Parts: sequence; structure tokens; C-alpha cells
Amino acid sequence: MAQRKKTEVARTRFPDISVDAFVADTDRKALAALQKIPLLPAVITKFHESGFDRWIYCWNMAMSVRCGPKQYGTLYSIAQECSEILDVPTPEIYLTSNPFPNAHTGGVDRPYITLRSSIVDTLSDEQLYHLIGHELGHIKAGHVLYKSVAAVLMPLLEMLGRRTLGLGDVAQIALASAFFEWSRQAEITADRAGLLCSQNFSTSASANLMLTGGPNRLSHEANEAQFLDQARTYQDMNFLDSIGKMMVFMFYGMGSTHPMPVHRVQQLEHWYESGAYGRILSGNYSKKS
Repeated sequence: MAQRKKTEVARTRFPDISVDAFVADTDRKALAALQKIPLLPAVITKFHESGFDRWIYCWNMAMSVRCGPKQYGTLYSIAQECSEILDVPTPEIYLTSNPFPNAHTGGVDRPYITLRSSIVDTLSDEQLYHLIGHELGHIKAGHVLYKSVAAVLMPLLEMLGRRTLGLGDVAQIALASAFFEWSRQAEITADRAGLLCSQNFSTSASANLMLTGGPNRLSHEANEAQFLDQARTYQDMNFLDSIGKMMVFMFYGMGSTHPMPVHRVQQLEHWYESGAYGRILSGNYSKKS
């Protein structure tokens, strides 16, 4: 798939849009289950007391370039436009050198988005609307606190100690499992925000394809239609193959913060084809009270 330059597209803005307009039901349910874990309040308290958020913010600033109108202006302008689309304040935008393509959002009190140099090389400007919109979706949906806690969960549990609240290892395992499950479902919500910013399903699907395939010299041969067919085939596998899928999830997926790439793109296609995206685009969406 050939890299495309940014084109002038008149994208629709969604004034006063509420996160309820695009939050995934699985995200909402997984968060509710996470919040029922008795150990959670103690972990969040320790997170704030420990200063992890400040440390990570400072580390990110020390190791990255902050973008602005006069510094990587293309990235900054895309972030500004996506912020206007989702009706959220523009966070700090950073670029860092890293050969493994990815991006992440952090900063509970001072939200920021950090893009790795390899992801900028991998995606076209149009596909970056999906990526940056995805990260803004995490901010809009209030994911940053829980994502940040999840990133340092094991050290926090060690700081609390095995005798915390008399709950022991069982509660710690339950909390970690609930965090992983919620984190995976939160990505489904964020992908929807990415589509709301790209405003082109093919662009969003191809962005997921490029993230899955990674940077390579044959990227011009990538085909999002074939990738979507692959995702549908994976979803509709027979019973015996489904057992294999379950085993993959048990040994890999359960401990992952992100869902399988083909599952993500298939979930985004379902949401797009359900008509929910079209209704938002036409102005029919939940608004902030």
C-alpha cells in the first residue's frame, strides 16, 4: 500500500459529543467489573502517593521531542484537528525515536500523546488521523488513569505487600486479570474514536493493517480488503479451530493489554456497519450534559 500524503478533507466536527456516543459496551462492562475488585482503591491511592505519574511524565519529556506549530507541525496540526473533532482539549504531543511502531497516551493530570518515529514512517498522514484519534479517544473516555495504573500494576502490588487488606495473592491475581480485560476492551472504544477522526473506514482499516504488518519494504502491496477477509475468517472458524483460538487467548491473550489485531479490525467493522458511526456523522449523537 503506497504511502499517501495528507489531503485537504473537510472533516465533520462533533460539538459537545459525549463519550457515551461511541464507548463500547464491553469497555463499560469490563470497567464496572474492575471497579468491583476490593483491592482497586488501595492500588489507585498508592499510585498517586508514589508519584509514578509525575515520574513517567518527566521521563517522557526527557526522552522525546515536544511537537508544536514550529516543531513537527504536521503532527501537531493533525492532533489539533482531531481534538476539535472529538471536542477535547489538545494534549501535549511528543515524538520519540523507536524502531517498533506504536503510540501511547499518558499523563493523568497533564495528558500527552507520544508517537514513535517508526509509526510516523509506517502510516500516511491520513492514517495518522486514525492513530491520533485513537489516542485522543483514551483521553476522552477517561482511560488514562487506569491505563497508567495498569502500566505499573505489579510494582504497586509489591509496594502494597502480600498482607494488604488480608486479601493476598488471590485478590492480586483477580485485580491483574480485571485490568487486562478492561484494557483490551478500552482499545475497542479508542478505535471508534480513531474512525470518527479519520472519517473513512478504509483509512482506519488500513491503519490497523499497517500496525499489524509493521514497517517493511513491501508495504505498498498491503490490501485492507484482504485483511478484513482474514478477520472475518478468523471470527467464523469451526469448532476445532475455536479451541485453538481459546488456547491462544489463555496462553497469550489473557496477559495482553491489547486485543488481537484481527479482532480489533473486525469489531470496528461491526460498529461501522451497524449504522452507529453514520448516525454520529449525521449529527445524531449523545451530548455532554
